[in-house]
Amino acid sequence: MPANHRRKFLRQSSLIGIAGFAPSYVFSLPVSPAEKRKFKMCLNPGAIGVKTNQRALLTLAEKFGFEAIVAMPDEIANMSEKQLSDFLDTMQAKQISWGSAGLPMDFRKDEKSFRDGLARLPRLAGALQQAGVSRLGTWIMPTHVELTYLANFRQHASRLREIAKVLGHYGLRLGLEYVGPKTLMTRDKYAFIRSMQEAKELIFEIGESNVGLVLDSFHWFCAGETVADILTLRKEDIVTCDLNDARAGFTADEQIDNKRELPVATGVINLKAFLGALISLGYDGPVRAEPFNQKLNDMDNEVAVKTTYGAMKKAFDLI
Repeated sequence: MPANHRRKFLRQSSLIGIAGFAPSYVFSLPVSPAEKRKFKMCLNPGAIGVKTNQRALLTLAEKFGFEAIVAMPDEIANMSEKQLSDFLDTMQAKQISWGSAGLPMDFRKDEKSFRDGLARLPRLAGALQQAGVSRLGTWIMPTHVELTYLANFRQHASRLREIAKVLGHYGLRLGLEYVGPKTLMTRDKYAFIRSMQEAKELIFEIGESNVGLVLDSFHWFCAGETVADILTLRKEDIVTCDLNDARAGFTADEQIDNKRELPVATGVINLKAFLGALISLGYDGPVRAEPFNQKLNDMDNEVAVKTTYGAMKKAFDLI
């Protein structure tokens, strides 16, 4: 946000008293020009069409200037103690930290698939804890073929509560990403969560203190949200963050989920305001690009990483 517009008043969250979210107070959050960002630019290869492994990812991150990398649970779990120790030493020497990991199980399918995934989760969670990873994320599909909103809400709350309890035992936080494009709402018979407020309600129902949000600028824009919505949060409520722009020539309601742009590519999304809000909160986690952009996916690995860094750098320079 521009310096002369930095004084914003937090809106009182409509979910007053929800555990893990901002309590019921309103106060100003001035952001001085001297205030520096605490969040880190994180390289997430899968989101930019780069196929690589954990070790090669670290090399790419150092070469092109990223400050953090996503964690790959299966690879980390398969490292010997010495291999992991050596890898962590290399990360420290390169001054690159962990971003987040994807939730290494699918909770959306049938009960047996969910139980099988839950049974495998402790081993992977333990490996992530040993490596010093503390954040995981997953997404919430905004539709369902068979389940009504209420039935789907109950299933999500029940299953994610069990997952959160396992992760909490290993000191891990779980972020939930709401998916905002209205164009997805008619994909299946029943609509589901597509906004921050609805995601807050689900997190409240889950009732575990280690559950928060994956905040994505694209979904924030598509859901019709503003800086005021971000400022209802505390920094602890955001587990990880994705930074994307939207296609020009389309309204928020016309955007398509798998057709996005790299940060500041079009200027459709006000990323200066979005990032300024994160600074106001003191958010200190990873920020990743997740454009799902075919042109970027078609690039060679190093070109894609370099291009992504350039876009992220332009966005970070806005603040």
